[in-house]
Amino acid sequence: MVLYLRGMSILNIEFKAATNKLAELETLLQQHNPEFIGEDHQIDTYFNVISGRLKLREGHIENALIHYEREDFAGAKSSHVLLYQHHPDKTLKDILIKTLGIKTVVEKHRRIYFINNVKFHFDTVEGLGTFVEVEAIDKDGKIGKEKLQAQCDAYAALFNIEAKDYCAASYSDMILKNV
Repeated sequence: MVLYLRGMSILNIEFKAATNKLAELETLLQQHNPEFIGEDHQIDTYFNVISGRLKLREGHIENALIHYEREDFAGAKSSHVLLYQHHPDKTLKDILIKTLGIKTVVEKHRRIYFINNVKFHFDTVEGLGTFVEVEAIDKDGKIGKEKLQAQCDAYAALFNIEAKDYCAASYSDMILKNV
């Protein structure tokens, strides 16, 4: 039985960048007194859908069914996210597999931080390497797209992210491209 904890529609601006300086970037962020949420081993199972992406995230910290739509270009980009948080339950995954089929699976170790509404991921992704992700999140529509973009730009500058570092594709698309 899946227990409903929270369902929400979210606007965020986010970027993902490849890095070989993951520990250095994390140390740099720590100088800004972020809230450390923890380290999570996450398995994201992506399902076949007509539009957007649908993934079931299974972790020790985060467990959610997530549908999102965003353009695939390098740099900070807008995402429209539907998020359903739940307690881990094998039945939900079994239903999704049976009805939609698995597109791909992404396994990663993620260190998670927050500064106000901005979420930081320091990721080691199996088969892909290391990445930093920054998500400026507007859960209730009060922050606005412009401020979210400014927050992403500020953290990209802090991390000295260059144009060549940005990733256009999701981890799932990168995995599929490598197959």
